[in-house]
Amino acid sequence: MPSTTPLTAIPKQRIWLCIVDAVAVSKCHKNFKMKRNPRKVKWTKAYRRLHGKDMTQDATFEFERKRNRPERYNRTTVENVLKAIPKILKVKADRAADHIGGRLKGSKQKKRKEDKRELEQSLHMVKAPGAFNEDPSFTLPVDTKLKVKVNQKQAVAMETE
Repeated sequence: MPSTTPLTAIPKQRIWLCIVDAVAVSKCHKNFKMKRNPRKVKWTKAYRRLHGKDMTQDATFEFERKRNRPERYNRTTVENVLKAIPKILKVKADRAADHIGGRLKGSKQKKRKEDKRELEQSLHMVKAPGAFNEDPSFTLPVDTKLKVKVNQKQAVAMETE
C-alpha cells in the first residue's frame, strides 16, 4: 500500500513543486515568500491533489517515494527494474487517463441534457414559423413541453406585436 503523507507534514518549500526551469522556480519562490497557501493556488500539485484533480493514491507512486536508508542492490535486481520501468510508466499513464476519464464521465451526460433542453426551448430560431404548421415532427409532445419563464418586459413586447 502506498504511503500517504499529509500535506501538512511536508516541508513548506517542497509543497511548491516546480519544473526545473528558471521562470517556474522564481514563480514558486516568489509565491513562497509572499506566504501564499499552495492549497489555494490552482496550478500547484497541492491544490490538484486536494481537489481530486490528480491521483493521490496509487501503487506506482511507491517507486518514487523518498527512502531514508540506502539499500544494497543486486545486479540482476537492478537489471529487472530497469527493464520494468517502461511498463510501470505505461501503467501509470493508463491509470492517470482512467482517472481523468472518470472525472469527465458525468459532464458528458450533463452537457447532452443541457444541449437538448436548449434545442427544445429555442427550436423556433432554427426553423421558420410556417414549418411548424406543415410538419408536426417539429413540435414537442404535450407531456414533455418545458415551461420557460418570461419576465415582464418580454411579456409586454409579445403582447404588443
